[in-house]
Amino acid sequence: SVRDKALAPRRKHPLLGLESDLAARLAARGRTLAEREAKHADALSRARSLAEALHARVAAALAAYHDATRTAPQLAVDQGPVRLDDKHLHAFEFDVRRGRHRMIVVVKSRGDVTLVGPFHMGKDEGPCRRVAFEAADVQSPGEALNEALGDVLETFLEEAATP
Repeated sequence: SVRDKALAPRRKHPLLGLESDLAARLAARGRTLAEREAKHADALSRARSLAEALHARVAAALAAYHDATRTAPQLAVDQGPVRLDDKHLHAFEFDVRRGRHRMIVVVKSRGDVTLVGPFHMGKDEGPCRRVAFEAADVQSPGEALNEALGDVLETFLEEAATP
C-alpha cells in the first residue's frame, strides 16, 4: 500500500556520492584545458590590450559626437564594455548600439580586428571588415585600422539616425 511504502526505509538515491566524482572529473578537465590554453596567453594579452585601446579611442570619438549632438538626445548611442567574444574563444569584443542598431569590434589573438556591421539585432550580422594588426598597433592603431573603424562608425551612426 501507499502508506507502507511511505514508512519503508528509503533506498539510497543512485546519484548520491557522485557529486565528488563529478567535481573531480570537471576539475581534471579544467586543468587540462587551462594547460592547453596557456600557450595563447601572450597573444590574448595583446588582443585584450588592443581591444581596450580601441575601446578608449571609440569612447573619446563618441564623446565628441555626443557633444556635437547634445541638442538632439535621440541620436545618443551606447558603447558596451570590452569582454570575451561570444563566438571566438581567443578574442575580445565591444559593441556600439542604439535601439536595434549595432556594430561590433572583435579583436582576435591571431592578429586581426573584425569590424562587424552595422546591422539590426535579431537579423544576420554583417557586413564584416577585417584589418590585420601588429603588436605596435596597441600603442597607436595603424592608418588602415583607424580608417576602417572611422568608416564603420560613420555608417553605423548614419543608419542608427535614419528612421
